[in-house]
Amino acid sequence: MRYLAKTFKGLESVLAQELMNLGASNVREAKRAVTFEGDKALLYRANLSLRTASRILMPILTFKAKDTDSLYEQLKALDWSAYMTAKTTFAVDATVYSDFFRHSEFLRYRVKDAIVDYWRDKTGERPSVKIDNPDLLFNIHASQDVLTLSLDSSGESLHKRGYRVAATEAPINEALAAGMLFLSGWNGQTDFYDPMCGSGTLLIEAALMALNIPPGIFRKSFAFEKWNDFDADLWQDIYNDDSMERPFHHHIYGSDAGYYAVQAALKNIHSAQLDKYISVRQVRIQELHDIIDNHSSNHGPLVMMNPPYGERLSHDKDVLRLYQDIGTALKHHFAGADAWIISSNEEALKCVGLKPSERIHLLNGELDCLFNHYKLFTGTHKDFKKNTTR
Repeated sequence: MRYLAKTFKGLESVLAQELMNLGASNVREAKRAVTFEGDKALLYRANLSLRTASRILMPILTFKAKDTDSLYEQLKALDWSAYMTAKTTFAVDATVYSDFFRHSEFLRYRVKDAIVDYWRDKTGERPSVKIDNPDLLFNIHASQDVLTLSLDSSGESLHKRGYRVAATEAPINEALAAGMLFLSGWNGQTDFYDPMCGSGTLLIEAALMALNIPPGIFRKSFAFEKWNDFDADLWQDIYNDDSMERPFHHHIYGSDAGYYAVQAALKNIHSAQLDKYISVRQVRIQELHDIIDNHSSNHGPLVMMNPPYGERLSHDKDVLRLYQDIGTALKHHFAGADAWIISSNEEALKCVGLKPSERIHLLNGELDCLFNHYKLFTGTHKDFKKNTTR
């Protein structure tokens, strides 16, 4: 079967690699998506295991139309009995990049009309549209005059892992956090630190990756479990297979200046059953040395953070001072480490006072961000370059 996995800007190559690691074939990157082929087992495994996907669609019809009447007629002619009955509840999602179809809401209505009229003509019954938790979720994608109808196998977005029971303001998306960890080369072979951990998303995603625990293990359900051809025995075999999990011999540390952020992080960590691997304390970035001096690894840790970008601080000077403090903490307490910072505030990133060895463009919500990599060392940059080129 042919499938399409959606992702976020800048993570297409990461998702493609994830799919290849799962055994997918004909993997091809697209804009904020990756297409691939595989069997039913791969579809189940992909929903359970992919860390950087938001949802996985199974295309069932691709056709051309330049108006909603043509769209309606072609969809009404589809054999909907292959996917549902007149008693199946459903919902329709629409994605539109087209000069012919400008209103996604109207497109959704016409798809809904085609489905309802098909069953009314065939059986006299009318299936119900259900926005919350429908039996089936369809997606209609319009790219100019090319339309693709797909079944959504995921249901709720895959970034909603199921472990989050508490949140701070604007927590980082779980799939983006996992993508950042992949891009950093995180493999669980060192300690990990997030000195501005918020509700703990980076900490938890780092632990799940280090232990190779599937991120979907906490979810209550996936949309494919309501499909006509759902194989419950196959799904149970995949869900209960823990053969790929691995030990983690280091530790993950987090801290935050806010009391409520620390409490939220601790609740989420406990919900994910990762208390053994993650420690969190309330401490300001300027006082971080009391954690760092006692870390358990003999190797430089991986440091990653998502500091405030400026929207929630009252004055620009507060933001710039914060990023200066981040730079000071990195230089004084993290020699030998690799540090990564994501931010939409380029001016503030300059205040870190370190030259990034790598800059990756990512999208955090609607914000264009830089994901900067800093190699931390003692002495001068000239000496560091001399030693690393020997």
